[in-house]
This record gives sequence, C-alpha cells and structure tokens, in this order.
Amino acid sequence: MSKVVRFNQTGDPDVLQIVDEEVPPPASGEIQIQVAAIGLNRAEAMFRRGQYLEAPDFPARLGYEAAGTIKAVGEDVHGYKIGDAVSTIPNFPLNRYGVYGEVVNVPVTAVAFHPLNLSWEEAAAIWMQYLTAYGALIDIAKMQPDDFVLIPAASSSVGLAAIQLCNLVGAVPIAMTRHSDKKQELLNQGARHVVVSEEEDVIAAVENITEGQGVRIIFDPVGGPMLETLAEVAASHGIIFQYGALSPEPTPFPLFSVLGKGLTISGYTLFEFTQDQQQLKRAKDDIYGWLEGAQLKPLIAKTFSLDDIVEAHRYLESNTQFGKIIVTV
Repeated sequence: MSKVVRFNQTGDPDVLQIVDEEVPPPASGEIQIQVAAIGLNRAEAMFRRGQYLEAPDFPARLGYEAAGTIKAVGEDVHGYKIGDAVSTIPNFPLNRYGVYGEVVNVPVTAVAFHPLNLSWEEAAAIWMQYLTAYGALIDIAKMQPDDFVLIPAASSSVGLAAIQLCNLVGAVPIAMTRHSDKKQELLNQGARHVVVSEEEDVIAAVENITEGQGVRIIFDPVGGPMLETLAEVAASHGIIFQYGALSPEPTPFPLFSVLGKGLTISGYTLFEFTQDQQQLKRAKDDIYGWLEGAQLKPLIAKTFSLDDIVEAHRYLESNTQFGKIIVTV
C-alpha cells in the first residue's frame, strides 16, 4: 500500500485527500518510482480547480514532477534499472499518471537521470522549469547574445529558469513583477533589470532600458489586459510566448501592435516540446550538462511534507513564493 493524493471534486486545496492505495506493478513501457520529493506546479492547481487543458476524471490523480529511485521496471524498458536515481519530465496526461504519492508509475519517456550533485529536492525542481524556458527561448526563438527578453511573473520557478538561461546565452533578462518586495531578490538571481508593473509605467521603463528599440522576446504566463502593454513594448518582428493564463480577466488581442510591428504571438505549452523525442533529447542533454556544471541551479522557495499537501497548495496559490515549492516524501 502507498499513500497517494486524490481528489473527487474540483475546488480549493481542501479537496485534496491522502489515501492508501495498492500501486500495481509497472505495465509495459512504464517505470515505478519510490518517490523522495515532488515539485509543485501552477498547472496542477489549475487542474485541481478544473481550469486546465484537460478536465479531471474522478477520483483524480495529480502531479507532474517527482524525484526518487526506481523500484521496478516494466517490460520493454531499456537503459534503466532498479535503484537508479531519476526524476520525471512532464509529458503525460494527468488523468492517466500523477506523481503525488509515495510510489508511482510513469511512462519511461517521462523518466530522466539527473546530475548527482543535486539534492532530491533540487532534482524534483528541474524539468518543468528548464524545459519550458528552453523550448521557447532557445529552441523556437533562437535567443541570441544581447537580445532583450521580458519575463513577467519572473519570481516563479519558470521565470527564474528563464533568467538563468538568458544569462547563460548572454541575453539581457528584464524581470517583471507586480510589487517591489521581490525586486532586490530578482536582481540577486541574475535579472539585469526589474520592472515593477503596479508601481511604474511599464512602457516608459522598458523603453528606457532598451533605448527605444523594444524587446525581441516576451515570455508571459499571465495574459489578461497586460498583453496589450507587452505588445506595445515589443520590438519590430518580436515574438510573444503566451504559455499560461494566470490572469482571471479577459485577454484582448493587441491587433494594431501586431499589424504595425509584424509581431508573432505564439501559444506555447511544454508538451508540444516534450512529446518530440528528438527535440527533448537535445534539451535534456544541454540542461543536464549545465546543471552538472552548476551553470544552472534551481531555487527552492519552501518545502512541505506529503501530509501537508493541502497547505503546500495554499502556499502555491498565495503568489508569495520565490522559486519552486517542494513536497518531501
């Protein structure tokens, strides 16, 4: 029997329950993991609320990212053995797999080795954030040295990953945050500039930073009315990645900025990237090497125990965290 997290209706964090279940042996093409740590993601909170790309089938499971040791391997699994230290890559539907639990089964395509210089907590905090940023900034946008890159919600784990990748390439990361209480820490974490959206004129600030040329790449998980402002600060032929919908308000389409500047607004999710095995392998190899060389390092905001999963989700939705929230098992 294993403790696993389930929920039977959508709603607030209180709908999450810890139950004892017998976990079946891994099927063909699956790996079973004894979980040591779980990384929380905003997508999981949206799934729990019924506001995600897929609607939950009850009793629903949850969780994209975990790190631990292999407990068993199914048939047709090659390259992994019992006892290996691994972590999971989000490339599966939550209605079929979920890693909130002591023992979980996942498809072998979602399993990766991680550098041994990472703790379990760090290992559970790498693939969602770095692959999401890598796929947009490096694979699609071909980010170059001296590119200006605007990063709203920059204190999130994906935002911090984007800042690190910008610095790795030599681009100029411009972090955007709503309140000034996170400004200094964003600078400490490598942001070249910080724009505080609720305390200053975003358009004037970005124009000053870029000396009027605008930003070539915008990496936005929020949407809402701010999209019009983002389009206004974009450079000619710039690209806006809309990879989330955190704003509860409608998102107007910035038609005249798009027409006038030849902008690309690209809807983007990690899954279009992680389900292409050739692209994924290249990204995994790059990220593994950068982690092993300490050129990338995940930042942990706070850790909770599995028994405190409800409190962990409350904290996730508080928007006060700086970095990744981890649950230890």
